Amino acid sequence: MNRTRTAAAAVLALWLVGGAVPASADDGNGTVHVLLNSAYDNRPGELVDIEVQGVRERGDVTVSSPVFPHPVRLAPREHAHHGRPAIAMTTGPGTYPLTVRAGGRVVAEDRVEVKPSRRPVFTAALPGEVLRPGERLWVSYDDLYPGETGQSFTVRSPAFRKEVRLAHDPSSADWNNPRFFSGSAELPPGVRDGTYKVTLYGPGGRVVDEKPLTVRAARPGDRDYTGRARGPAFFGTSPASGPEDARERGHRVAAGGTVNVLWRDRAPDPGEEERLTATSPAFERPVRLRRDDSKAGDGDDPRYFAPARIRPGLAPGTYAVTVASHHGRVRKVAHLEVTAASATSGGSGTGGASGATAAYVAGGTTGGVLAAAGVGAFLRRRAARRALGGPPSP
Repeated sequence: MNRTRTAAAAVLALWLVGGAVPASADDGNGTVHVLLNSAYDNRPGELVDIEVQGVRERGDVTVSSPVFPHPVRLAPREHAHHGRPAIAMTTGPGTYPLTVRAGGRVVAEDRVEVKPSRRPVFTAALPGEVLRPGERLWVSYDDLYPGETGQSFTVRSPAFRKEVRLAHDPSSADWNNPRFFSGSAELPPGVRDGTYKVTLYGPGGRVVDEKPLTVRAARPGDRDYTGRARGPAFFGTSPASGPEDARERGHRVAAGGTVNVLWRDRAPDPGEEERLTATSPAFERPVRLRRDDSKAGDGDDPRYFAPARIRPGLAPGTYAVTVASHHGRVRKVAHLEVTAASATSGGSGTGGASGATAAYVAGGTTGGVLAAAGVGAFLRRRAARRALGGPPSP
């Protein structure tokens, strides 16, 4: 049997782009491939994603291993068989064989590695982490441990607007841990500096754990007090246009049409990243600017953009577009030239604009990365803030 192996880091990278490391075997009629996602350093109770390709035998396709309580029947799907069985909680650390049978005959083999169980962990902030007023905090509880059975967890703190309910998201990057519960809370923009208690409650209101949370507003001298903002700038909505084409003056758009508004900031205020808004008397409504977390934005200053619809029937002229950031400490204005409405401007202002923007963002990723996009954005933001000398973002 021809086996292919890589280091665990390579396996993770392949999983993030939708792939896996296959083991293969020739069943006499062709090659059978076994693709295992999350098969390295599993904890008892975690799921293993198994896909078997190339089976030509008739009958059930099953997978058996000492880590599973019983043989697992894989579900057929196009060109493959698939399943996500859980490793038994009683499994000890070690490396275990995995056997694939089709029609009662062994067609492939692989192995599953298991590490010891870990005590439950409640995470509210990294040690030494300082959050800004208005910043979003991600909290999680991982209690994949023998005997843990609760399904309802909430988090409360005097620093929060309201309590946070933690839930498991099977479509997240933590899909393989069925007892990973997470949620987010936005700190109020006016929350005072200080250290707050964050309390995790279990079923029946039982206190499970507590963590400290430090909040401090940016002060003069902090890199994110006023940041290094540029913009607003404008670029078109055609598939050929992108943030690299944006300019702060001289951009023209017809009344009833749509324009993308761009904002860059080398040291953004983490308390306002989700609230950056562009306003203008030329717009139908204020426009919330979204962070560009696509691969196309890597290596550039953090940037934010979104499509703005120009009011139909607006008189031609030059209109101010304003973006305020850093809790109002930074306010910048650029001017947009609006021309008379054209016969096609209405179309570009509806589905065409948002579609072009979405296509641009998606063009920098792959389908498999979308499942872990939130984690990727989280890691890039945290790394960027550490490089700038500021507190890491949540």
